[in-house]
Amino acid sequence: MTASRVAPRPTAASPALPVALVVVAMASVQAGAAIAKQIFPIVGPLGAVTLRVLFAALLLGAVLRPWRVRRTPAAWRSVLVYGVVLGGMNTLFYAALRTVPLGVATALEFTGPLSVALLASRRATDFLWIALAAGGLLALLPLGHATGVDVVGAAFALGAGVCWGLYIVVGRKAGAEHGVQTTAMGMIVAAVVVLPAGLAHAGATLFTPRVLPFALAVAVLSSALPYSLEMIALPRLPTKTFGTLMSAEPAFGALAGLAMLGERLTSTQWLAIGAIVLASVGTTLSAARAPEPSPLAADPTVGDLVTD
Repeated sequence: MTASRVAPRPTAASPALPVALVVVAMASVQAGAAIAKQIFPIVGPLGAVTLRVLFAALLLGAVLRPWRVRRTPAAWRSVLVYGVVLGGMNTLFYAALRTVPLGVATALEFTGPLSVALLASRRATDFLWIALAAGGLLALLPLGHATGVDVVGAAFALGAGVCWGLYIVVGRKAGAEHGVQTTAMGMIVAAVVVLPAGLAHAGATLFTPRVLPFALAVAVLSSALPYSLEMIALPRLPTKTFGTLMSAEPAFGALAGLAMLGERLTSTQWLAIGAIVLASVGTTLSAARAPEPSPLAADPTVGDLVTD
């Protein structure tokens, strides 16, 4: 999941470089998730998400020092809610990854921000995107036929999607004044929320030498690197372009799962993921023509877009 997605006015420079940076950022996020899944046998999903959030909080805290920003009591309440939602989103997504392929889990989770965008839509053509997204979702869900998707895992992924939708709404309010500083502080709050559960589940195994390199890689790939790349790309891309690019996130998840985890999806699952991606692209382009900016282009997160 990514940094503030309300892009400043783009410059006149060629979009090739910022587009490439966004693509690399998406690949980085999904690669981080694939690496995290590889350490599940050692620390479990709770341990993996704890390491990811904890190391990301340490990295962002060291660079941004968000505690030095003066906040009102109302701003602190927004940051606390933001951090709790962030921790819940990541925890549910990693719980889903235990039994659901990365691409499918990402597509199911992506219905959260897609729903936020569709709820804000008013155009007649948006009903087409709603139908397309619903069709993709129904094709992925284990509804009485053999889809190969675990019921509990799918529920976790959809729960992560609900948190992602809340994350967008809460994050826009929390980040209105202090932007990326809010993201860093929210990550610290998320680490505090998740750490007790991770310690209870994995104990001292979390900090064994064989696990720490993977934890650092996950934190860098899922948070620090994509955050940095998107901060470079955002001022150089129109909001519409950025939102359209981010719509490919589920496809990147499926490709990362195939390349790094050997997760082969059925043709139906690929088509379903494609339908959700296409619905997201259509919604983003439709919202870009409306007076209000697309919610998909206003997600103040880090990396998973901290994703994941």
